[in-house]
Amino acid sequence: MRVITQQTLGGPEVLTIVDAPEPQPLPTEVLVRVKAIGLNPLEALLRAGEFPPLLGRPPFILGWDISGVVEEGPLTYRFRPGDEVFGMPLFPRAASAYAEVVAAPALHLVRKPASLSHIEASALPVVGLTAWQGLVDLGGVTEGDRVLVHGGGGGVGHVAIQIAKARGAHVIATASGSKRTFVEGFGADEVIDYTAVDFAEVVRDVDVVLDTIGGDTVERSLEVLRPGGHLVTAVAEEDSGLIAKYEAAGMRFSGIAVDPDPVALRGLVELVEQGRLRVHVQETFPFERVADAHRLLDGGHLRGKVVLTL
Repeated sequence: MRVITQQTLGGPEVLTIVDAPEPQPLPTEVLVRVKAIGLNPLEALLRAGEFPPLLGRPPFILGWDISGVVEEGPLTYRFRPGDEVFGMPLFPRAASAYAEVVAAPALHLVRKPASLSHIEASALPVVGLTAWQGLVDLGGVTEGDRVLVHGGGGGVGHVAIQIAKARGAHVIATASGSKRTFVEGFGADEVIDYTAVDFAEVVRDVDVVLDTIGGDTVERSLEVLRPGGHLVTAVAEEDSGLIAKYEAAGMRFSGIAVDPDPVALRGLVELVEQGRLRVHVQETFPFERVADAHRLLDGGHLRGKVVLTL
């Protein structure tokens, strides 16, 4: 099989396609013939060495989001050959998902809904689970809550808007003015153009803030929360100074360390099947053009996700 690996840290050009033996599944794993691979900004940071080395030093194979077809696995356990599945296996340990074939714990996969293509399904797990665990598991968002989603046009953000709306929340999203129509299309009740307006001056009485931006956005979000409100961040979860500041103000502060929770993954599938959740793929690239896909990741300001196809 072919895999995408790298021998050194660096720019997109370090990603190379090589032949490798197929992985051998363990007793509770299945072998998946991959049809599509969702790419995430984290992978570009890992490739370049700009993030703590989850995968150690090169050589390594990036990737977690996959959608494909089961080729092999225990016949009595969850899936059978031919089943279409998707998921985010093993995160944050290496899943080596930039590959034609992946061995994954069956527990970390779910059946792909017929309404989702493999491209769409591969784009959902990391962003969907991050949003679900932030808003549902940690934030406890419920009917009538006011929710502020920072980065509403990004991968996590556009899914988070839909999850919050499905739970009956009033959703405010920050996004650039060029993304206003895009973000409103996913159900945001209010869109704040952060390039023209300071959200901290116009937003108040928020129950839950979901942060995907970091920097001073996290600190300034303290001003928009109601008493006892909750900030959930995907990027500043270990900032002890901020945690202390929130707690001193009587607010809650939580960080998301996303994991491949099958219960949450099935929750996402249920919303998809109800027609209440869709994932936007900005661009697809063939497996061979992974470097071009990573150049797009490096550029930032994405609308939704980028996907490799096989």
